[in-house]
Amino acid sequence: MTSTTNPPTALTPFPDHTQLPDSDGTFVSQSLAGVPPVVRTGTKNWQEHPQSILLTDSITPVLKQLNPEGEYCIGQDLGIYWRLTDPPEKGAEAPDWFYVPNVPFLLNGQTRRSYVLWQESIAPLIVLEFVSGNGAEERDKTPWKGKFWVYEQVIRPPFYGIYEVSKASIEVYHLIEGQYQVLPANERGHYPIVSLGVELGLWLGVYQNVELPWLRWWDLQGNLLLSGDERAEQERERAEQESQRAEQERERAEQELQRADRLTAQLRSLGIEPEA
Repeated sequence: MTSTTNPPTALTPFPDHTQLPDSDGTFVSQSLAGVPPVVRTGTKNWQEHPQSILLTDSITPVLKQLNPEGEYCIGQDLGIYWRLTDPPEKGAEAPDWFYVPNVPFLLNGQTRRSYVLWQESIAPLIVLEFVSGNGAEERDKTPWKGKFWVYEQVIRPPFYGIYEVSKASIEVYHLIEGQYQVLPANERGHYPIVSLGVELGLWLGVYQNVELPWLRWWDLQGNLLLSGDERAEQERERAEQESQRAEQERERAEQELQRADRLTAQLRSLGIEPEA
């Protein structure tokens, strides 16, 4: 795609993540590989914050296996700076959720306040946007301004997802030969992200006491990746089942002992010593 508009005038010299704003009232540096998110300001809806937490929480065990040294970054409403502008925050996009593999948690000994492309050598693998309006912003292909254009032509994550909870829908795009192509869903209605070993899809269920079509991960065999609370509940149920089985075994052993005692008493009533 070629631009019909000149890029905005750049500023020099190039600042780093400690010099660029990490908030403009619509995005903040929320989460990086295990750092607890903070409540943000802006015009987002309530569901988007727990949605980001659910995505991070459930995929973390997978990412730890893929990155045993902890060399990865997860951003939630974290600014990705892709150009220099005046004011600087106009040159950033802040995806609702994104993942970058093979990058250190600390950059020059400091936690990233933002993800600055001219500092980094690796683009995000996947970027997700949660639609809070009509979706026009997330699909805008206007050169140098539109969010879709920026992701496709500059930031270039291999996968870009647009999630609309109000429509219970998810669109996933795959970057092929420099352009986003719609990624078709598989037989389960999920979108395979093979390099991550996961599928992305919608799950109608209750999370944080609210039933919604939540955006969630599955493994490539179609097994839902559980959140920490769900894993804890599953472990509690497993422990309870083990306890019930142990109690049943104890009751069976006691019944066998009582049966043996009755048999002994019957033999002795006939003048027969059981040991004989």
